[in-house]
Amino acid sequence: MMFNQPININQRYFLLILYAVILCVFGPTMYWITHRESSTPVPGGKNSIEKRVSLGDKILVTAHNNSAKQAGVNAFDQGDYVEAQEDFTWALKSDRNDPEARIYLNNTIAAKTKDPEQIGVSVPIGGDLGAAEEILRGVAQAQTEINNNGGINGKALMVKIANDDNNPDLAREIANAFVKDKQVSAVVGHNDSNASIAAAPIYEQAGVVMITPTSSAEVLSTMGDYIFRSTPSTRYLAETLAEYTVNVAHKDKIAMCIDSDAQVSVSFQENFTWAVYNHGGKIIPLDCDLAAADFSPTEIPSQAISSGADALLLAPSVRKVDKAVEIIIANDERLTLLGNHSLNSYQTLKQGQNNVNGMVLTVPWYPPQAKNSFTEDAQKLWGGSVNWRTAMAYDATKTISTGMASSQEREQLQQVLANPGFTTKGATTSIGFLPSGDRNLKGSLIKIQPGNKSGTGYDFVALEEKDLLSPKSNPSTATTIPQPLSK
Repeated sequence: MMFNQPININQRYFLLILYAVILCVFGPTMYWITHRESSTPVPGGKNSIEKRVSLGDKILVTAHNNSAKQAGVNAFDQGDYVEAQEDFTWALKSDRNDPEARIYLNNTIAAKTKDPEQIGVSVPIGGDLGAAEEILRGVAQAQTEINNNGGINGKALMVKIANDDNNPDLAREIANAFVKDKQVSAVVGHNDSNASIAAAPIYEQAGVVMITPTSSAEVLSTMGDYIFRSTPSTRYLAETLAEYTVNVAHKDKIAMCIDSDAQVSVSFQENFTWAVYNHGGKIIPLDCDLAAADFSPTEIPSQAISSGADALLLAPSVRKVDKAVEIIIANDERLTLLGNHSLNSYQTLKQGQNNVNGMVLTVPWYPPQAKNSFTEDAQKLWGGSVNWRTAMAYDATKTISTGMASSQEREQLQQVLANPGFTTKGATTSIGFLPSGDRNLKGSLIKIQPGNKSGTGYDFVALEEKDLLSPKSNPSTATTIPQPLSK
């Protein structure tokens, strides 16, 4: 047969030439195919995470951008802190509401000092920009106050910002980056409960304190000694709303809509259910899952009414606020509406309009009627009032700085905060922690009513003590979220 014949010299030269041609033509292509994984950034990979973390060398909040801010990050990246300070100062003069620029300015000034301290903050810039900015404002305000008052034992505080998009996978990657950076003493974050739950084991194993300003899911209380929160857990938030609903609003048959994909929503449902029954009310079964593939808001209010409900609680995650508002609109003022803290947003007011009028929400904090140093400083820095996310982020940052003043070692910081005698001044109340790491703080109630402070035609209004004796609220107590600041 042909294959048994010996190859002559001409055939051998032909095959060698053919092989060389194949290598020249297809070699580069095969190399690219086999090596592309190592050169292409993978979502959540090292290259991607580096682009999501910044002390001042890159702009993460691109919604706030101008030539001065861009010049500032360029100068910071080159180590020219004198030029960067001037640029960030100019950036804030043209956009005073930009918390990223405020933090970068503080970082630039701190970088010129000896051995500055450093903490991290992880926020959902690409997942919920409004919430991210509100948290960053609280951190920036606390950082400004700390550094203006001499820093932490004479050392200025720097803040490293990270963007986790409210994505649990990215939150884990960012947590790994923070714990590997030995300069980061503690972390403020994360925002969404699912993200905090994903990242918590990493901080716990590494012995790095994490204080979440906004995650209220009950399960966080069981995730370790290094996990704290400056916001109340869903237990306290749900109890406050249940007591009002049954005993003040006299609504004792409540249906609920939740987001089954979000721990904070499921946790709120469980705690609210127990609290309602404890106060003599009843939960009306309703098939209403904001995460369901076949979710349809149109018939939900009618189904709740036909089942005997006299009130409807909406407990979305931050990712499902729009779906909750769709139900609110479909309700058309038929059922009394109740909500969790996720609905304390500009989106609720803007999209809900008259359909959200009278809705009562439970939140961790609201601006007090009487001014104090925190609210006055917020007004000066940002040109408007702030909401609970800013206050809780401020409290988390102040807590870490107070703890670091007693001990700058990562592991020892946990011991300081866990001490039953630990306390520090917060936005309006003192900060202390239960053995679980939860903050010892009750929830507050706010109500939506017509107003002109948010720019939507409706405002969030604080329920004062007299309002807890009657479901009617007093327009004079109106407090608003900082819409011009979180748009």
